[in-house]
Amino acid sequence: MTSNAPVLMNRDGAIAIVTINNPKRRNAMSPEIKAGLGDAFASLNDDASCRAIVLTGAAGVFSSGGDITTLGQGTLMENRRRFEKSAALVRLVIASPKPVVAAVEGFAVGAGLSLAMACDYVVMASNATVSCAFVKVGLHPDYAGLWSLQRRVSPAKAAEMAMLGDKIDGVEAGRLGIANRVVEPGQALGVAMEVARRYTENPPLAMALIKASLATGSGSLEEGLQAEVNFQPVLMSTKDHAEAVAAFLAKRKPVFTGE
Repeated sequence: MTSNAPVLMNRDGAIAIVTINNPKRRNAMSPEIKAGLGDAFASLNDDASCRAIVLTGAAGVFSSGGDITTLGQGTLMENRRRFEKSAALVRLVIASPKPVVAAVEGFAVGAGLSLAMACDYVVMASNATVSCAFVKVGLHPDYAGLWSLQRRVSPAKAAEMAMLGDKIDGVEAGRLGIANRVVEPGQALGVAMEVARRYTENPPLAMALIKASLATGSGSLEEGLQAEVNFQPVLMSTKDHAEAVAAFLAKRKPVFTGE
């Protein structure tokens, strides 16, 4: 992709780096960026050579959220289709068979925060600014923001953040569980790459099925047990499981191929 494309995609071996690239608007989620992210994740989800994805933003900003200049311009049905596209994008992230690591610097506000929280692991700079800011413009959280927020913080805190829209920094985001790891400013991408490399060392199918269980929630005991009954026999029949057993017995590091 060219350097002025709305979404950039680069590779570092088995890791794909997807970059939101709208720095003039602090990487606001324009329709072009939404489409570019959808294309990138759809392609990577089907790419067996990709074992992990890092999602970040250009010019030291993750994303300032929805592009305010495009809000409220369409008819009811046009806006419904717009948010159906947002829902389709976040499904590609949450349901991706690949682990997705967010590298957050600067702002992660509104839809930007939702997109970061949809990732499996969030690395955030200590001086980042995050906010579930939808209420400030009279809107409900989108990009699965309320669903993701309630999975990372307490229900009471999720309600507070969604209904007040206060800003917090990266340190507080880490304390609350919004960020998995808080790092010094400027280090988020480097640390996210380190985390992604650790993911690439694990068996891909097991990772995909663990993600599938997590995405559905397995809310009840019976749902959780049924997921085990469905997935465990499949995984036990894979070459990767056999390789793990062989490597353990031989006291060597396993090499997983996704088979």
